[in-house]
Amino acid sequence: MKVRSMLMLIFAISLGAAQAQGLNSRPNFAKLPTPQPGEAVATFAGGCFWAQEEAFDQLKGVREVISGYSGGSLRNPSYEQVGTDETGHAEAVQVYYDPNVISYRDLLVAFFASHDPTTLNRQGPDVGRDYRSMAFYRNPTEKKAIEDAILVVNESKHYPNKVVTEVVPFSVFYPAENYHQNYFKLHPNQPYIRNVSLPKVEKMRKVMAGKLKKEGKFTI
Repeated sequence: MKVRSMLMLIFAISLGAAQAQGLNSRPNFAKLPTPQPGEAVATFAGGCFWAQEEAFDQLKGVREVISGYSGGSLRNPSYEQVGTDETGHAEAVQVYYDPNVISYRDLLVAFFASHDPTTLNRQGPDVGRDYRSMAFYRNPTEKKAIEDAILVVNESKHYPNKVVTEVVPFSVFYPAENYHQNYFKLHPNQPYIRNVSLPKVEKMRKVMAGKLKKEGKFTI
């Protein structure tokens, strides 16, 4: 069993299975926001979506970030289904942002800083294709920007290995269950958040200094 999946099981039990649903009903999934006039949308997968959601949400110009699933074939997948590694989906986030405040290239910098894009089908203790690194493009300009960003990361030698991030056309994004949304903020003392998610967010903040909603020392 994956480390985070085990933690989620323990967490659910400790809450008296408060999030549990009836056998014949679906979980309560989040709804996709409607983009505001002039707003752009970007989609990334970089391991656990709890850290990715928080990392992007801290950037100036980002209005909202939704955790969900993308990259696979199963329609309307659940967390449990994605965790089987049989749906083709990865945990992902969808970012709603103002391109006049923050560029797509800046989002890419934050993306590559908030996870390790060189580990194949793995992020830290989480192993599986559902934790793989993916950057979804909606047009040729975004595709070129992703490819350029990968070249920069590889040439920087910041990581000992080459980037393995998949560069794929965007198809569809399915929002995750409500209990996954804003998980980082709602459960700051959860061991996984403290030991796995927080270091990723802190790393992103160092790289993106000057482009954060709140600069200075970060506490949760």
